[in-house]
Amino acid sequence: MFRRNALKALGAAAMAASGALSLGPGMAGASELRYAPESGASLKVLRWKRFVQGDEDVWTANTRRFTELTGVPVQVESVNGEDLRPKGAMAANVGAGPDILIGPSDMPQLYPDQCVNLTELAGYLGNKYGGWYDACQHYCTLDRRWICVPIAVIAYSLVYRESMVKAAGYSAIPRDLQGFLKLCQALKARGTPAGFALGNSSGDTTWCSWLVWAHGGRLADENNRVVINSRETIAALEYARELYPSFVQGTLSWLDPSNNKAFLAGEISLTYNPISIYYVAKNSNDAALKAIATDIQHAPMPIGPVGHATELNSMLTAFVFKYSKYPDAAREYLRFMLERAQYEAWQQASLGYMTQPLRAYESNPVWTSDPKITLFRDGGRVMLYNGYAGKVGAASAACSADLVIPNMVAEAASGQATPREAAARAEQRARRYYKT
Repeated sequence: MFRRNALKALGAAAMAASGALSLGPGMAGASELRYAPESGASLKVLRWKRFVQGDEDVWTANTRRFTELTGVPVQVESVNGEDLRPKGAMAANVGAGPDILIGPSDMPQLYPDQCVNLTELAGYLGNKYGGWYDACQHYCTLDRRWICVPIAVIAYSLVYRESMVKAAGYSAIPRDLQGFLKLCQALKARGTPAGFALGNSSGDTTWCSWLVWAHGGRLADENNRVVINSRETIAALEYARELYPSFVQGTLSWLDPSNNKAFLAGEISLTYNPISIYYVAKNSNDAALKAIATDIQHAPMPIGPVGHATELNSMLTAFVFKYSKYPDAAREYLRFMLERAQYEAWQQASLGYMTQPLRAYESNPVWTSDPKITLFRDGGRVMLYNGYAGKVGAASAACSADLVIPNMVAEAASGQATPREAAARAEQRARRYYKT
């Protein structure tokens, strides 16, 4: 049933945008950019394996439509997110593999010289669709050259069972750190604990960066000097030591799917996740999961002493390898997938799991179709970035891939190290990449 609805959304959005995809959606007075695929072109695309079915359904349908319009066959391979980094590194090193890789936010920064220049494409899309969010530009540019283009922000929020939070004595999620700590302790006391990932996961452990930044800690400063070993970071780790006992057991080994499973199984009442938990429950035929969907609410993370939001969302970027024989076909594929007719249908089918990197798509009707979705609309606009407040580059990307901040928080929270020891170890690890 949901697959049919997703494909209906694709068709409706395509007609609303232009009525003639071969001409492109267009804008009054705007000059349309098109790339002519090379003769005999074919493409291989490596992307992450979906967390919500609508993503894959409509991405596949859009890809099929691209082939119908251009004659360029496209083979799409989907793999687990943790496998994308090693596969991408191997392709870059040996000079063979997929033409396009769609993966973690700063992954192209690890081998920028192997990436096709996408500055013209990024400029066209930015001008046409209201501009890119700041964090997206940080991730995708190097020396003012676009080495990749943002595909989607995977926005995170607190996901919680409203009935369980109310039973613990709270009408809403507290907006301050101490209030949030007391809520989690109250949930644990009632046998409905929270659960936040602390394993070797590159996605759901993004809450660890929120924690450090909320207290004023940073991996690097504006001059790109490593400053993670600071009193602000230590204060964040001391808070983590107080928060950790309120978690369900086992979070030290949690990967990205773990909290989804625990939440939907009723083992936890609160976690940090994209909209995928709600998506699964809402679209399930199981009565128990439907009931959970009704009880689910979303909220932003609390604000720390810095006085502003400090959340880190995931992001998908697409880049074209220089060894590709068909770079213009690859550019045209990416342009096509990010145009309104294709993009808004993809968002709608994903129930907002794919948050836009382009400001114009804030107006997509999906964001007002369900009040439980609206919070995710602003994920790209408010997010910070890996390596904040320094420069995005090979060093910050390597620290992200090596999980320097999540491992530091896990060590201190669980008591494997004191906050001072964990911060010092994180500093040592980061300096290997920043070479300072």
